[in-house]
This record gives sequence, C-alpha cells and structure tokens, in this order.
Amino acid sequence: MPIAALSDLADKAQCPLLVIKVGSALLVGKEGVRRAWLTGLVAEIAEARGRGQQVIVVSSGAIALGAATLGLDKGGRGSLADAQAAAAVGQIALSGLWAELLGSHGLTAAQMLLTLEDLEDRRRYLNVTATITRLLDAGAVPVINENDSVATQEIRFGDNDRLAARVAQAAQASAVLLLSDIDGLYDRHPKEPGAQMIPVVEGVTAEVKAMASADSNSGMGSGGMISKLQAAGIAELAGICLVIGNGQYERPMARVTGEGIGTLFLPKERKGRKASARKAWLGGRLRLKGSLVIDAGAASALQRGSSLLAKGITEVEGVFERGDPVAIVDGKGQVLAHGLSEYDAAECAAITGLHSSEQAEVLGYAPRSAVVHRDQMVLK
Repeated sequence: MPIAALSDLADKAQCPLLVIKVGSALLVGKEGVRRAWLTGLVAEIAEARGRGQQVIVVSSGAIALGAATLGLDKGGRGSLADAQAAAAVGQIALSGLWAELLGSHGLTAAQMLLTLEDLEDRRRYLNVTATITRLLDAGAVPVINENDSVATQEIRFGDNDRLAARVAQAAQASAVLLLSDIDGLYDRHPKEPGAQMIPVVEGVTAEVKAMASADSNSGMGSGGMISKLQAAGIAELAGICLVIGNGQYERPMARVTGEGIGTLFLPKERKGRKASARKAWLGGRLRLKGSLVIDAGAASALQRGSSLLAKGITEVEGVFERGDPVAIVDGKGQVLAHGLSEYDAAECAAITGLHSSEQAEVLGYAPRSAVVHRDQMVLK
C-alpha cells in the first residue's frame, strides 16, 4: 500500500526506509548544540529502527558548529572561505555527536560526505547508491551531509533539502521527512493574516510553487520553502513522498506522525507509473549543460510522448557535448523537460528548425532519429 497519511511514516510496511533531514537551527542554538533536543530525536530514530524501519539521516549543522568554534560571524556564512573552514572544523564535532548518541542505543553511525557531482554524475550516483545500500544492509544509520569544506558556490546543492531528496532517490527510500522551523506549507506567507497550512499536496504544480517563500526564519540555514518544494519535485519523480514538519518540538517525529501536523506531498500519477530510476536521476539533476528552446508545436508533441526533433527547436543555449544533460524550455523560459542531447551544441545550432531531410547536408552524415529521444527525456 502506498503512503497516504502522515501516520504511515511510522509504519514499517508502508515506509520501510525513511530519510530524515535535520536543519542547522534545530541542531545548534545560541548556546551551542541543542543536545537535549537531539537526544530525543535520536531516541525516536531508535524507536523506528525497533519497528523494523531503516533510517537515513541528512544532517546540517557542520558550518554552524565550526563557526562557533572558530568565532566566525554570520554563522560562518560571511564568505565561501569562512563556510569551508567552518565546515572542516564542525563536521568532526557533528559526526562525533551523531555517533555518540546513536551508539547509546546500540546503533552504528556511518558518515558520508557528498558533493553535488557525486549525485549528478551517473556512475558516481550509482556508487553512492551501492554504498548506502551496503550500510543499511549491515545495520548502520548513514548520516549524510554536503561536503561543504570543498564545495563552491558553483558546484554545490546549496541546501540539504534537495540533498535529502536526491539521497532518497539514490537509496530508493519510501519517504523524506524535512524537519524545519515551520509546521508545513502555507497558502501564503505564514505571517500574513488568514494564512492556512495545507495538509496534503498532490503534485508540485505552478500554483503550489506560487505559495512558497524563500525565507529561512533562523538565519542559520541556507534553505527556505522554495528549496523544500524543489526537493518535493525531485522526490516526486521517483515516486517518493515528502513531508515538511516542524522540528522545534520535543519528539518531532511523533508530532508529525502521531498528531498529524505537517504537509504531505504525494507524487501525482504520471501516466500510471513513476519515472524509471534513470529518468528520476535525470529529472532530479540540479546542473545542466545547456538549454534547447522549442516552439509551441514541439512543446505539445513532447506532452504526447514524442521525441524532440530539430524542426521544433528555435534556439540553443550553452556549451555541451553529445550525451550531456540539457533543459528543454518553451519560449517563456519555463522548463518542460530534462534530456540527454544526441548532438553537441554546435550541431544543434546548425540544424535548428530543419526537417530531417535537410540535416544530412549540414551535418555531413545521416541525422539521428531525434535531438533528444523520448527514452532519454523526462517531463517536468
């Protein structure tokens, strides 16, 4: 049975593998580590394990911990160099804390530090999948964080919400629980009069995205509601549920699953089935090498399940090689799909707008069946 309610996250049969993301502000307060709170959360994780569920933790907090140790202002986020240095110091304390508290329940913590490229490159993504699977099989609790000590502004997730969703994809998890500083998704900014929390969302539509705010209330983290909706969209491609819950309370997991307080994002049906593992990976990519702008006719054809032909392309953006991931966008800049290009950027530009019968003379060889084949494409 698929997950249909928040209570299902505590059910082994419906949620055998749960990814829990913990934000920086939950782990670190003005006085330092919020040890009592974290002790309670770890007890809940131990209870989940006792029910037979497997758990993966995606834990923020390294930068905040390191900044406090080094005396850096702005929570260690004043500059890239500060963030990298803070992360290098804080990650030792963070991993030790998780190992100690999980160990008190007889659980083994396993640290994994990932960069964006570890999950964007297909081969490295599969290596991550294999490692996580082996750790879970061995009974460990993977504790995962972005490797902020080497990440740059250009090559990073930027927040652990999206990292958690990508990890859930790689691990083929049942659900993701984002513990944050807010109860869930509201229909407008929660500080506005009359704001209502939405308990269930089926599919991250344009209307849902319009409800989001980029604010991060704590000032410590790097994410906001926009990043959480992006994470929900990534999870959706893999048929994974995502929940936003408030982690500021004692026993926050029980508050979500027992009291039913939170927003549950249910993947909408995509022609009766979720995307394949490869297409889910492709659709969830955060970095693309270029864009193909298409006309209205081509956009309609994609929705009917067709491949992208050169005739429907109006513009080529970026520099990419054959086999690189590209965005397929309409004339207004809306991303319609991700796909792997059958041509490099120069070839795409040369055959833009041409029928297949006209392409051989330009290319110097017989054209391929499509610029982006439908088997190498996932609609957004």
